[in-house]
Amino acid sequence: MTQPGETFQWLRHPEAEEFVKALTTGLPTFARLADGLLSHTSTRLVDWLDHVVLADGDRPRRELANLGFEPHAVPVQAGDKVLHHPGAVFPRLILRAGTPAEPGTMLVAAIQVEDIAAFLSAQRLSNPIEGSPLGPFRRALAWQTDSVNVWVVERRGHAGLIPVRMPADYAERYLTAYERWASRPRDWHEPREGMAATLRLAQGLAGELGADMAAWAAFAAERAYWQRRNWAGQVQRARQERLGLGWANHDHHTFRSSRECFPQLVQILTALGFQPRERFYAGSEAGWGAQVLYQPACGLTVFADVDLAPDEAQADLTHRLLEPRPELGTVGLWCALHGESMLSAGLHHLAARCAFAKATADLAQRGVEMMRPFSEFPFLQQAFTRGERWAVPGDRLVALRAAGQIDLAQHQRLADEGAVGSHLENIQRGEGFRGFNQQTVSDIIRRTDPRSEHRAA
Repeated sequence: MTQPGETFQWLRHPEAEEFVKALTTGLPTFARLADGLLSHTSTRLVDWLDHVVLADGDRPRRELANLGFEPHAVPVQAGDKVLHHPGAVFPRLILRAGTPAEPGTMLVAAIQVEDIAAFLSAQRLSNPIEGSPLGPFRRALAWQTDSVNVWVVERRGHAGLIPVRMPADYAERYLTAYERWASRPRDWHEPREGMAATLRLAQGLAGELGADMAAWAAFAAERAYWQRRNWAGQVQRARQERLGLGWANHDHHTFRSSRECFPQLVQILTALGFQPRERFYAGSEAGWGAQVLYQPACGLTVFADVDLAPDEAQADLTHRLLEPRPELGTVGLWCALHGESMLSAGLHHLAARCAFAKATADLAQRGVEMMRPFSEFPFLQQAFTRGERWAVPGDRLVALRAAGQIDLAQHQRLADEGAVGSHLENIQRGEGFRGFNQQTVSDIIRRTDPRSEHRAA
């Protein structure tokens, strides 16, 4: 976690990436799986890997330590040692003692999906599933070869590696929590009252299920709400469901907030177990910034966007009340047009890890067009799909016109065409890079401002 006034820079780890890539190289089972993922979903095998089990020994221990992997204390079977890379986006590696295999040999690889039963059905497999239905951690053996077992795993706010059996009433409690979040009131005349009600719900669900499980249920509901109003998301989700994968390749979820409601947004996320990570500032010309938050047990990353002035760039956004400003920036205007992300508007975008160029081409063939990329580095590529345009209620436009936030021509255009509401983000990471691009993001913000964009490319 960074402190106010500090700048944090994520590093790149090409040697660790090469090590992880080499684990599945040259094995027919993984080659077939990788080909199917790329062909049918435009995604890469590495983005679905949950963990890999290697035979323990002094050599792999030294090698992994030199690459930056560190011990990770989670529930695991006896004799296993879990390692993770805290500074990078890599699957966890487990060293297993007591095997006859040569140290460093891969024994097991596990891919993560949203629903194991859906995956097994899509793959025409009928293997038993370990762990309670809707439980924190479940797994099933997908394929078994002479040297490596391939497992499929399902998680709900749990970082452990042992299938969990839950009490008999657990599934009902989980589904009830999901339904309470999914069906909560989103349309409020006074947004701060709605945010306060949502905070009470988040705190209540966290008290009943624990913050981790409550976060998982809430974010599953948030993705579903976003997807219902985002055609690009529906197209890509359908492609991934062909293989029974779901959205387990999510990279981050972006919520937009007015300045007035931003402290409540942070409180809601904190109640769900999110912790502040780096701050993000797009530059004075953008008038926008964000607090990045991370839920470690769920592996969920949130971008919390808000209008910011230059003198607020180094502020501690998690504890500071942001006073209203006379001029709305891009984020504030989006909220004025559509509502708070945590309420009526829903996510501004879901970012899914894909094979960037392949996803761009394949989605174009299905009528989903990408905007111009706003990150084009070897280690980070990002682009939004062309925005989903939503109708704007007339009373919102009248209020914005009266306040001088939009002019007459903008009022008429927004009334006729609507305003961009949400996107799917196509993102590809390399070299384990866990950060984001702060240099060119102001361009994409400018291109999605409803006052200036006119179906911007």
